[in-house]
Amino acid sequence: MKKPRILLILAAILVPALAQGAANPFAGRWDVTITAANDTYPGWLQLAEQDGKTEVMVQPRSGHAHPAKFTLQGSRLMVTVAEPSERRPGVSWELTANGDKLSGIQKMGDQTAQVTGVRAPELKRPMPAAWTNPEPIFNGKDLSGWEPLGSGDHAKNNWVAKDGALVNLEGGANLRTTRQFEDFKLHVEFNCPEQGNSGIYLRGRYEVQVSCGSRLGGNPVQALGAVYGYLAPAVRVPAKAGEWQSYDITLVGRTVTVVLNGVTLIDNQEIPGITGGALDSKEGEPGPFYIQGDHTGGIQFRNITIALPKS
Repeated sequence: MKKPRILLILAAILVPALAQGAANPFAGRWDVTITAANDTYPGWLQLAEQDGKTEVMVQPRSGHAHPAKFTLQGSRLMVTVAEPSERRPGVSWELTANGDKLSGIQKMGDQTAQVTGVRAPELKRPMPAAWTNPEPIFNGKDLSGWEPLGSGDHAKNNWVAKDGALVNLEGGANLRTTRQFEDFKLHVEFNCPEQGNSGIYLRGRYEVQVSCGSRLGGNPVQALGAVYGYLAPAVRVPAKAGEWQSYDITLVGRTVTVVLNGVTLIDNQEIPGITGGALDSKEGEPGPFYIQGDHTGGIQFRNITIALPKS
């Protein structure tokens, strides 16, 4: 009769020890989808543990990724996505983790939405040994191969082809390619007015900032050449208004290089997750390019070409 009692004592000692040593079920990066009554949009979450500290970062629908307040209780994680303000209610996620999936609810004032998530793919791929010759994805004559993207106040398409350039006459719809891409080398030239603000989304998920003059000049992760909210340019290059400039951007997996006017701003760095304004959070899939048109007008793009990995 003594053996069962010994086993019970051992179990009482070992269970707490195992619980303390168990892996955090939320650790890592998550591609999130929020489904409300009349809308579906993406988000992103990262829980990192280092030197005995736990930190959570979130990417809401807009803006950029930021550290978030959280409460962690076993397999339940409560995250403050946005604090309440005079303009809008606060946003929070209440999540549970089960293996490689998240589920839960979003609360925004008295509104609730469903939250689901999957572990973000690593996307670690070797750099291609060779690339195809660059091909144009804008013909310089019309919007063939492109389509407007927007809703509400930003539904009107103000993009036209003029003098060999894509021109956004005034703030309105965004513009996306009808083709989708995986890994690539993109060349694009742009010209924007003082205070011009736009962005080029790679696979429709990762925004490389386009801004001119003094627009968004203070925060490095919002500067010209930044991967918005994540990667700041190594060199701060003046954002010249009214002059043609060029980007050469290479994306393989989630590793990106950004070159502006021949100057390398970001060199083979990893993009942690989707940026604000992403079309979706399906990071493992190909996606389109899209250009922001909903901020300011007067921005032009030309000589848009793409090179793909040779098979």
